Amino acid sequence: MKRLMYSGAGLLLIAVAFLAFNMLAGLTLTNARVDLTEQKLYTISNGTKQILGEIDEPINLYFFYSDKSAKDLVVLRNYARRVEEMLKAYERAAGGKIKLHVIDPEPFSEDEDKAAEFGLQAVPLQQGGDQIYFGLAGTNGVDDTQIIPFFPLDQEEFLEYEVSRLVQSLAKPERPVVGILSGLKLNGGFDMMTRQPTQPWMVMEEVRQLFQIESLKSDIDQIPEQVSVLLLVHPKDLPQQTQYAIDQFVLRGGKLLAFVDPWSEADSGMEMPGEPGGDKSSDLDTLFKAWGLQMVPGKVLGDGANAMSVSVGPDKPPARHAAWLNLPRHNLDQNDVSTAGLENITVATAGILKPLEGARTHFVPLIQSSEYSMPFDVQRFGMLSDPEELIRELKPTGERYTVAARISGPAQSAFPEGIEGRKDGLKSAQNINVIAVADTDILSDRMWVQVQDFFGQRVPQPWADNSGFAINALDNLAGSDALISVRSRGRYSRPFDVVEKLQRDAEVKFREQEQELQQRLADTEQKLASLQQSQDPAKALELTPEQQATLQQFVQEKLRIRKQLRDVRFQLNANIEDLGRTLKLINIALVPLVLTLGVLVLWFWRRQRKV
Repeated sequence: MKRLMYSGAGLLLIAVAFLAFNMLAGLTLTNARVDLTEQKLYTISNGTKQILGEIDEPINLYFFYSDKSAKDLVVLRNYARRVEEMLKAYERAAGGKIKLHVIDPEPFSEDEDKAAEFGLQAVPLQQGGDQIYFGLAGTNGVDDTQIIPFFPLDQEEFLEYEVSRLVQSLAKPERPVVGILSGLKLNGGFDMMTRQPTQPWMVMEEVRQLFQIESLKSDIDQIPEQVSVLLLVHPKDLPQQTQYAIDQFVLRGGKLLAFVDPWSEADSGMEMPGEPGGDKSSDLDTLFKAWGLQMVPGKVLGDGANAMSVSVGPDKPPARHAAWLNLPRHNLDQNDVSTAGLENITVATAGILKPLEGARTHFVPLIQSSEYSMPFDVQRFGMLSDPEELIRELKPTGERYTVAARISGPAQSAFPEGIEGRKDGLKSAQNINVIAVADTDILSDRMWVQVQDFFGQRVPQPWADNSGFAINALDNLAGSDALISVRSRGRYSRPFDVVEKLQRDAEVKFREQEQELQQRLADTEQKLASLQQSQDPAKALELTPEQQATLQQFVQEKLRIRKQLRDVRFQLNANIEDLGRTLKLINIALVPLVLTLGVLVLWFWRRQRKV
């Protein structure tokens, strides 16, 4: 047997068996895979299985993919195979309630007409050349239609969510009603500063795909019965009748998602560039007090550990802004469906929420700062020109502050005696369900997404999970949590936690020394300037020997301080560079050395056994 294996016929037999196995596996194991990713990104989630299990009427899915036209596009073909495999997995898991149709819409064919009729977007390969279809359409038993016009190649992490959302929309055509009352132009409008019309906020485009929207006026005196969730954004100076309407809505079991703000960057008002802003705050202090919480008045949250880098000018390097925060996964409550699985959320000049002493409601923080935080006075941001000033002023308190929280439990009315003309309202409730967020900028496009025009369609490219948080919260409050686990699947980018910690520690260690050197440098430069000044410009260069010696001494001192300052700034990144060198050493030298030694030990052991 051993001689046969080493003979020409034996090797030929092994090769034939290998080819036969691969052919058989290609035919019978097309959908088999082992998902070794930490968050199981390539496995259908339990949320998707729940959605598929709730389908009552058959659903037809039409996957349009121009296979022949895309034969030379390797990246597209690989992604298309991934999409098709996932759709087939949906078909299998639905137990006969989903019928998948894979269609190659060739040019000038009936299939191409059908794709266009559904509203799918064809992308031209080149000027005057073939067009590529790569989208999905779905229909249900009552002829409702939902589409994904095109699957962007850089949006793979949202593939399962988009497909599951389409299926759920067809399985349950009647969407929950979200009432929106906003002091900001969420649906677009006219910017007085730029004199240009503005587009709707992208978060509103996301909300419209899942919910039925009903816009409410700021002076409304009763929330309509059909509203399942009230979305309240930047409620400035609400009249008493509107506050009472919100109070009664919450007490009768209505769900509330409220975004308030001590300093809303998105509230442009009527101010002109370079002028201090007016009142940019909003609050629900009367209602919050009845619900057992408050937004700390006049305070903005600063966090040195999570400060974002922001642009401060065309010719200046980015600066860290202690009040513009990029809050990573460990600052989000992973036990709450609204924030579980999200990777990062960004906020700008956010407020601080805290429970009131003696409150009967439950206050559960959803988004929190790090321990490197402190409150700033809101007036500090009226004419802030250099964000680095905040970093230098930051004195961490060691406390973690809350930006968003869930409030539930028994609550009393904020108007126990009612209001004029309405005395017979509810006085209390056994349980309320409110999510409060002390920031409105969290919803604005610039804080979480880049929007690109794709053949007339606005295509979002999110870089933070702000919209995911808003959608998750609305989904949960509306009573539907099946999509939440799908949306919260995680992202492919992974933060460098060790590097970020080294950077924070170094900054804390050297910030005080850097500030001292900066002050000494400023004092020296001021003395130089005063020494070089003269009442008579014609005698500006006529210095006594003593003055020349003093001037030279100041120049040398200035150079010495600048060198010390460079050394301090170099030390800020020294540990990070050491870590980089260590990793390079491990990857380039140590790992190959260990593998080589392992092979040599194995070879020596086998040789000893033969002897």
